[in-house]
Amino acid sequence: MFTYRKAYRPYISPWDPCPPLLIKTYETPPQLYMGFQPMGLPQFDPREALRRGTLWPALFAPYTNPYKGVKGGVYGDGRTPVDG
Repeated sequence: MFTYRKAYRPYISPWDPCPPLLIKTYETPPQLYMGFQPMGLPQFDPREALRRGTLWPALFAPYTNPYKGVKGGVYGDGRTPVDG
């Protein structure tokens, strides 16, 4: 499944004094996947565009917190955010 959120497993040093995050994530903006902006894209009405921060729905990507409900990069049942 396609997602704007990407994940990777960072190197964890044996001498790291803090508990490590096993999975780190980052988001990629939608415009990276649009080669050019075609003419006639649908538009939000002005009030909705101000609320969402963009005029075009194709370029809107809400931020979701990847760590909400996650402790130390692992869910309670042992799954990681990468596993799903």
